[in-house]
Amino acid sequence: MEVEEEVSRWEGYADWRNRAAVKGRHGGMIAASFVLVVEVLENLAYLANASNLVMYLREYMHMSPSKSANEVTNFMGTAFLLALLGGFLSDAFFSTYQIFLISAAIEFLGLIILTIQARTPSLMPSSCDSSTCQEVSGSKEAMLFIGLYIVALGVGGIKGSLPSHGAEQFDESTPKGRKQRSTFFNYFVFCLACGALVAVTFVVWLEDNKGWEWGFGVSTIAIFVSILIFLSGSRFYRNKIPCGSPLTTILKVLLAASVKCCATGSSSNAVVSLAASPSNHSVPKGKKEVESEEELEKPRHQEAEPPQTQLTNSLRFLNGAAEEKPVHRLLQCTVQQVEDVKIVLKMLPIFACTIMLNCCLAQLSTFSVQQAASMNTKIGNLKVPPASLPIFPVVFIMTLAPIYDHLIIPFARKATKTEMGVTHLQRIGVGLVLSILAMGVAALVEIKRKGVAKDNGLLDSKETLPVTFLWIALQYLFLGSADLFTLAGLLEYFFTEAPSSMRSLATSLSWASLAMGYYLSSVIVSIVNSITGSSANTPWLRGKSINRYKLDYFYWLMCVLSAANFLHYLFWAMRYKYRSTGSRS
Repeated sequence: MEVEEEVSRWEGYADWRNRAAVKGRHGGMIAASFVLVVEVLENLAYLANASNLVMYLREYMHMSPSKSANEVTNFMGTAFLLALLGGFLSDAFFSTYQIFLISAAIEFLGLIILTIQARTPSLMPSSCDSSTCQEVSGSKEAMLFIGLYIVALGVGGIKGSLPSHGAEQFDESTPKGRKQRSTFFNYFVFCLACGALVAVTFVVWLEDNKGWEWGFGVSTIAIFVSILIFLSGSRFYRNKIPCGSPLTTILKVLLAASVKCCATGSSSNAVVSLAASPSNHSVPKGKKEVESEEELEKPRHQEAEPPQTQLTNSLRFLNGAAEEKPVHRLLQCTVQQVEDVKIVLKMLPIFACTIMLNCCLAQLSTFSVQQAASMNTKIGNLKVPPASLPIFPVVFIMTLAPIYDHLIIPFARKATKTEMGVTHLQRIGVGLVLSILAMGVAALVEIKRKGVAKDNGLLDSKETLPVTFLWIALQYLFLGSADLFTLAGLLEYFFTEAPSSMRSLATSLSWASLAMGYYLSSVIVSIVNSITGSSANTPWLRGKSINRYKLDYFYWLMCVLSAANFLHYLFWAMRYKYRSTGSRS
């Protein structure tokens, strides 16, 4: 009986009471379903404010268009960057279960602060007089940013823990479990879109017509309900037991390898090694390279296999970290630790290549909203708020995600005779191509919009342009499609390829890529304005009216940068060798 009970346990996992997780009772699609429902509410709470925040800062806090756009970019970038903190804590000290609950409570607190401010006139800037508006300042500005960045901290923790928590519910040692996990990531993005649909329609309408206290209030209720639903699934979850700080392992291996290289006078080049040695030939510690093809193709299951005892031939400069006699005992590294660090380093170029795509996505929350606000936003008798523009890619994602999972993927599996059908890197590549097309379309639409403004003598006017905002929807459609392919691909890629002890942190790189994209957008805008504003010329992205901006030039620039980034991506993707079972193309 004891042997049977031992076999039925999930090794390395515990239930919410910190008892051993049991197969058949914990984990599976039922447990992951709670995560998917929670994601709908969590993204509703976040995106309801983020999508329309630029208008709130302009109209209620009286910030300039450029400053409000910059503040929104910084807020969203910070929220996604803090996902790394959530992922790190989930791997190192807490479970994803605990980090979600703590982070949701933090976001709930921040939303309460914002709701109170929006509801209390004395905490808002004074109303505009006939000609001037006084920008928010002092304690009122402090309250605004304290509330916003408490929300950002909570959002970061949730993004860093919730996807991994859902993916951990599946048994990756079986084909069925791996396919279910792939389905989970597709529907995770679908649920993101469901929350976004409610956020950019109903909640944005409330904010524009009933007041921002209603919008913040709905977000507060949504995050509170998400906590209750998450807790209701507690008895079904299997929670991965923390393995200690992954950063400590990474730093120790890098330091030990550096000391070894210096001691032996090695001149190994890390970048060259990373690009030119994608093979997984194994090198037993202290022995020559093993060239068995059988060993190369041997499936590897994170939960089923014993720790790796051989050093691979890729990134050879790190192999010195596993020497039997290190310079100091604190630099003693196991073969498994060295190989784990190699995996992380190989994933970083892929991560870097997705930042440019997210830089393009940042435009949807800034310039695109301002463009739409200058256009005719009526569809028949219905007036659509500019911040509701994301409804177009959201509906497309909600339509495409089930089609992709239930039709495209099964067909691709049959056609390629592989478990995945379409690899993670292929999905990401499709997203990058769509982002290039999106920026080209955005440039052409802006040329048309400015042409209408010029023809009607409205370049310096705040009057609505006689052109429908549905033209802007085209760039939203392309970028939304790019987001579907890239985000789902990245989440699954980082989770499946990363070492078991670093999965939450690695998955958080998907959100960190978004953050870096938002920050890069701010940097590019600043550089463009600095260069084009010299010699008494008006900068491309500054002026009395957005009709005077040279947004079409900016979008063409983004299109060219995105194309160059795609070529960079191909360089690394074509050399990458999957390590996880079911990922082979």
